[in-house]
Amino acid sequence: MSRVCEVCGKGPVTGHTISHSHIRAKRRWFPNLHSVRVQKGTSVVRMKVCAKCLKANKVRVVA
Repeated sequence: MSRVCEVCGKGPVTGHTISHSHIRAKRRWFPNLHSVRVQKGTSVVRMKVCAKCLKANKVRVVA
């Protein structure tokens, strides 16, 4: 399962979570993806789109 926005290409970001004692543990931050039905040309397809693209109306969502 790909965790990448199909509109803007936003994907997971890696880094460290740092505790109070400054012990570092690797972790990943994932984009806020939603599986929505989108009007693409004359057909309707299902896409994974991040919340930022949905709020910016970069895709036309079909109910």
